[in-house]
Amino acid sequence: MVSSRLIRLFFPCTHLLVLIINVNFTQAQLGPPQIPSASCFNDKGNYTAGSTYQTNLDRLLSTLFDASNGYGFYNSSLGENNDRVYAIGLCRGDITREACGTCLSDTANGLTNNCPNQKETIGWLPECMLRYSNRFIYGIMEISPAYYAWNVNNVSTGLDAFNQEVSRLFNGLGGKAATGGDLRKFASGNATIPSANITIYALAQCTPDLSEKSCIDCIEYALGGLGSCCNGSIGVRAVTPSCSLRYEHIPFVGDTNETPPASPPLAPPPANTTIPGGKKSNTSRTVIITVVTTVVSLVLIISICIYLRVKKIKAKLGEADEILDTEALQFDLGSIRTATNNFSEANKLGRGGFGTVYRGRLLNQEDIAVKRLSRDSAQGDVEFKNEVTLVAKLQHRNLVRLIGFCLEGNERLLIYEFVPNASLDHFIFDPIKRAHLDWDSRCKIILGIGRGLLYLHEDSRLRIIHRDMKASNVLLDAEMQPKIADFGMARLFDLDQTQGDTSRIVGTYGYMAPEYVMRGHFSVKSDVYSFGVLVLEIITGQKNSSFRHGGNVEDLLSYAWKSWKEDTASNVIDPMLKSGSIPEIMRCVHIGLLCVQQNIADRPTMAAAILMLTSNSVDLPVPSQPAFFMDGGIESSSDTSLAWEDKSGVTRLDLSKSNSVKYLLHG
Repeated sequence: MVSSRLIRLFFPCTHLLVLIINVNFTQAQLGPPQIPSASCFNDKGNYTAGSTYQTNLDRLLSTLFDASNGYGFYNSSLGENNDRVYAIGLCRGDITREACGTCLSDTANGLTNNCPNQKETIGWLPECMLRYSNRFIYGIMEISPAYYAWNVNNVSTGLDAFNQEVSRLFNGLGGKAATGGDLRKFASGNATIPSANITIYALAQCTPDLSEKSCIDCIEYALGGLGSCCNGSIGVRAVTPSCSLRYEHIPFVGDTNETPPASPPLAPPPANTTIPGGKKSNTSRTVIITVVTTVVSLVLIISICIYLRVKKIKAKLGEADEILDTEALQFDLGSIRTATNNFSEANKLGRGGFGTVYRGRLLNQEDIAVKRLSRDSAQGDVEFKNEVTLVAKLQHRNLVRLIGFCLEGNERLLIYEFVPNASLDHFIFDPIKRAHLDWDSRCKIILGIGRGLLYLHEDSRLRIIHRDMKASNVLLDAEMQPKIADFGMARLFDLDQTQGDTSRIVGTYGYMAPEYVMRGHFSVKSDVYSFGVLVLEIITGQKNSSFRHGGNVEDLLSYAWKSWKEDTASNVIDPMLKSGSIPEIMRCVHIGLLCVQQNIADRPTMAAAILMLTSNSVDLPVPSQPAFFMDGGIESSSDTSLAWEDKSGVTRLDLSKSNSVKYLLHG
């Protein structure tokens, strides 16, 4: 046995080592982690005993199982406003109605007992799933939380062929389940793998409220997690709120009209071979396996810890190098305190999502703007590194210039050139200031924003996606030249990279491209979409989410599209624009609509958009309908706030906000 003292002498990760070995021993004795029959969301809010929410919850759960579609799917809601409860129940597609009701009732009792006062919970039993929440959950693909349980026995031969066949089987079952219709999305099947000497029996299922594509995406996500948890296992069960999959080495799926066989346990099957030597030999074998497993685990864990330690050191050195590269730009905290009069209220210019901006004057009489990042914001660190390492390397007349930074103690300061006319939204959305923006000024602003984005996308030595283009992030200098600011959300691309993905959706609703909102996909075309929204806002002088025409609140993109189709696009022009060529303005409306199309490939690049704006000889293609299109008026401005970010980083759309609005979400 290796002594703990010796381990500590050569390896500093002993606490991690002991933890992992204990986990390994526990799994060897007790089998893999089990799927929770009750998973509580403490961060989603609580309700008080005897409250209206609890009354609605109790009533909903007592009547939910009377609202089946006949195929084991239950969904209903009860209550109003903040006290409304939404619930979904789903039984395995092959069990009887009676077994389904029993399973869901047991799950409901388990949730209310194990997660008391929780507004949102979810639980799984082998034959059903039940969840409830105080937020709209229908028709939304959700993959978090995801749980996996597996048989601790693995295939002994033909692992690659086994994995390929599992993947092929579930790809087929996923497609079959997804096309099952609105009543049931369930499919089962089996496959024999001769090289592994095994037949596997499988099922895949989604909640029927999902679209066909969302069902396939969810099953693909669940399938993708098998490689990291249970590669080669002869039995696996994976669950998410929106879908589940399972396979076993023995049949377990019953006929939909008959009571299925009992679900097999996720544990090693009983031994069916006799070991020579009897009990003594069996004991010896157990000791040998335990010792070998311990030694192998020890070596593996040491290797992993060393690798992670080296990787962490390299990462820190890399970050330090990036900061040191800009060391010449570093200011001391005292000089910035003096410049801003100790961050006085009189010098405050405004406040953003990650901190406050102050005006200041250096000893050389240069005016500056100082962004003081919030001390308690975890995202502030990310923003600081982004802006220092990215903006310091960018030089363009239409990008705000980073003068320097300060990093002392808890203070993280970014020092920018002072731009006297504040941000574009203070002008374009102000009925008094907007009157001073003639068409030449607005055209200059549109072109400047476009050229700044073109530089970020193609002309700088870096390729950068801004990801948060909006009117408040465009500053105007003394000559009303626009300067793109706020690179805290920006992402750096390789020069040959065209698209990225993220699970953390950030930005401002109304400016975010649909592929980014729905799937976390972003590219240069995401910024093009935001640019198109800005173009239409500059022409109309109104916000995209609260465009007013004839006393009615409209969605700007939808109204511009309908006006263009009906050849009345002049209606979108700001009435305060008393000068300018109408055909030229109409051409800008046309270009704006091209930028906000649903199909990414149909949107122009920034280079193409600039060419369209500067050359009337370039023919413009016919635009298609914007991705987010509202066919009708909006009853109140609050109804347009349909996107939010939860703590898992997934942005969802709530389609229940206004019954008077018909949303056509393409893609």
